[in-house]
Amino acid sequence: MAQITKEMTIGEILRTNPAVAPVLMEAGMHCLGCPSAQAESLEEAAMVHGMNIDDLMAKIAEL
Repeated sequence: MAQITKEMTIGEILRTNPAVAPVLMEAGMHCLGCPSAQAESLEEAAMVHGMNIDDLMAKIAEL
C-alpha cells in the first residue's frame, strides 16, 4: 500500500486507503466529501481544524 503523507490531499488519501476516513472523522474532519478535500492537503486541513498534524499522522500510521 502507498504511504500516506501530510502533503497529500484528503481526496488522494481516501483513494489510497479508504480506511483512513473513520480516523479523520473521529478527529473532527467531517467534510471529507467537500470540494476542499480534493484540493487541500492533510496538513492544511489539520491547521484549519486546529489539529496537530503529527498527532493525526500517528493515528493514521496505526492503521
